[in-house]
Amino acid sequence: MTRKYFGTDGIRGKVGDGAFTPDFVLKLGWAAGKVLADRFEGGRRILIGKDTRISGYMFESALQAGLINAGVDVGLLGPMPTPAIAYLTRTFQAQAGIVISASHNPYYDNGIKFFSATGSKLPDDIELAIEAQMDEPMETAELLGKAKRIEDAAGRYIEFCKGTMPWGFSLLGMKLVIDCAHGATYHIAPSVFTELGATVDVMGAEPDGININQDCGSTKPEKLQARVLETGADMGIAFDGDGDRLAFVDHKGELIDGDEILYLIASHRHRYGGGCSGVVGTLMSNFGFEMALQKLDIPFVRAKVGDRYVLEQMHKHGWTLGGENSGHIVCSDVTTTGDGIVAALQVLLALSVDGSSLHDLKQGMRKLPQNMINVRVAGKVSLEGNTGIDKAVEAAESELAGKGRVLLRPSGTEPVVRVMVEGEDPSLVSRLTEELAEKVEQSLT
Repeated sequence: MTRKYFGTDGIRGKVGDGAFTPDFVLKLGWAAGKVLADRFEGGRRILIGKDTRISGYMFESALQAGLINAGVDVGLLGPMPTPAIAYLTRTFQAQAGIVISASHNPYYDNGIKFFSATGSKLPDDIELAIEAQMDEPMETAELLGKAKRIEDAAGRYIEFCKGTMPWGFSLLGMKLVIDCAHGATYHIAPSVFTELGATVDVMGAEPDGININQDCGSTKPEKLQARVLETGADMGIAFDGDGDRLAFVDHKGELIDGDEILYLIASHRHRYGGGCSGVVGTLMSNFGFEMALQKLDIPFVRAKVGDRYVLEQMHKHGWTLGGENSGHIVCSDVTTTGDGIVAALQVLLALSVDGSSLHDLKQGMRKLPQNMINVRVAGKVSLEGNTGIDKAVEAAESELAGKGRVLLRPSGTEPVVRVMVEGEDPSLVSRLTEELAEKVEQSLT
């Protein structure tokens, strides 16, 4: 069955265009309520959380109305990080959780993501059933649902985050700069790190509905880098708008991305945590990260880009650590989904145990120079069976001599083919990328 609405990360779009109208979201709430109600064992309650973008108020009301119309009770969490909704869905034993957020996107975008009762993403069959229900006429349930605001949601999640650390863990004496991206972590992250003992300088914690992710947060960390250097902080931590991604800045102002964060956590577990069974990265993970894990004899596999695919590979191999270079990190032995605050605490635990600075500890991994060119094409294309491109890739890989890699990947969201080359020699990487991009353009346009 062809999907009409759900993508790999829920439903997303520009507010007012296509799916993202109040009428659509009202119908979606009703359809989800109808489908999920048939699978409930016991009560009928779904939680709704959102980030800080202004359209969240409108869509929260529309979803709430649709669910109530389907006879489902609603728990309103207000602005909360995406991973908090996953956790609270389990904590309150709700049948599902819904997040209204477009993550790291600008304020004029929005999206809707569902979590199951276990805090994981909905199975494909349920998403397809919701899409099918959308085609049915909306009817009002004989017994309407009710809505209730959950006042202690933030406090519960703060305590959960702190509780992921071992007894006696403390950040006393550490000076942190925290950038909340004017997003959903604005009233959560500062409390977590302060209550663990750190001195916290907070940025990006004054949301006004339209400044989410605007020149701040994990996707635009330049102001955080400057603030760390200006204040002499030990490090900076930046989250994205919904709190499921993060980036670090060390005391020298250098950025630490998702690959390096995964390396820090994996190497700590390898040395002190009883071992690291393996790590899942993506097609975009830096080859230097893979090489660093090889030196530690830690198995590594690549998934397609997207947290859904990372989780699939983690479950397949029985591993508890995976993520993307964007900073979406999953520690499944701690929680069920990517969580920026939880991942940050895992890194801080590694630093605490090792006694090193963030700058020193990251030296065990050296990222290889990486270059990427987006080649615009006419539409959806396939690279399979293209002899000319295959030969060009083989020639490039031969020049890299096992000390780099080539990746050609059609985008799933726009008409481009991403041509990426990694290797030890920056000039060679640049030349090979340009040559491959030219070959792809000649063959496909």
